[in-house]
Amino acid sequence: MTHTVLILGANGRFGSAAARAFHAAGWQVLTQARSPSALKLSGVRAMKSRLDDVDALAREAAGAQVVVYAVNPPYTRWAAEALPLARHAMDVAERLQACFMLPGNVYNFGADMPPLLLEDTPQHAPTRKGRIRIAMEAELQTRADNGRLRSVVLRAGDFYGSGTGSWLDLVIAKDLRQGKLVYPGPLNVPHPWAYLPDLVQAMVALATQAAQGQLPEAFSRFHFEGHTLTGAECLAAVERAATALHLRPQSNSQGSGFKHSGLPWGLIRAGGIVWPQWRELAEMAYLWDVPHALSGAALRECLAQHAVALTTTSVDIAFRDALIALGMAAQSPSTVFPARS
Repeated sequence: MTHTVLILGANGRFGSAAARAFHAAGWQVLTQARSPSALKLSGVRAMKSRLDDVDALAREAAGAQVVVYAVNPPYTRWAAEALPLARHAMDVAERLQACFMLPGNVYNFGADMPPLLLEDTPQHAPTRKGRIRIAMEAELQTRADNGRLRSVVLRAGDFYGSGTGSWLDLVIAKDLRQGKLVYPGPLNVPHPWAYLPDLVQAMVALATQAAQGQLPEAFSRFHFEGHTLTGAECLAAVERAATALHLRPQSNSQGSGFKHSGLPWGLIRAGGIVWPQWRELAEMAYLWDVPHALSGAALRECLAQHAVALTTTSVDIAFRDALIALGMAAQSPSTVFPARS
């Protein structure tokens, strides 16, 4: 049986990666985005209806068993747009009687979070974006309790891989070609990362179970473990990847290797008075200061019940392929989606 997925926000990095993964797994893929789709996959059908035209979009996507919510407003518009857009998407999934899938993050947790985050860890976000994330999940829980909507939250750390738009390319490796690496936090604090090709494979696996009615709960949360690295481990992994791609700086009279520096959070906070984007970034700075990781035990157990194993790319291959996907080397990433069966 061929399953059908509707991916909302399909032009974004998560949405486009998810579309490729579902397509490779043999799903019929429907996409919706604010601008015309940039995906070049045969058989993928783009929806014409707007997200806020719920009835029209549901009619156009009739037959979809899963809705993946990959919409992500710009940081500066989160407060006004994030929750209303998510509610439109939930309404679409309700009309379709489809399972709603949300790629979650750790915004839900404040500076008092424990070192290991479980699915039932209390959520005490002090930030606006964190409170919005909590409200999204609370609404999913309420709709599930009322028998209106089945949903799954797959929570992960910071995405990287599959192109631009992550901390890796915007900050850490932004000046890699000039021999400089910048890390946003203390070098001894563990921080969770999610290699995007692995994460979307996990979402496809959960979506397959949802489409087959194999998830026991109407509302489920799962954590994706990914790679938990201290700042020093992260920079070392980037350096090894750069070395493998022949991007390491040449030796000079002042030594060899990359120069490391930190992100000037004080300047960013001060600049936030003038530049809203900087203000929004500064609000989440605590995530680099507080050690945390995600337990993936529940996700592994859920998938193992149906003889499905998670795809886990090694740190070295993941960072190397992430740099290749950023156009930093003339090679093809070694981690590819499996051929359609």
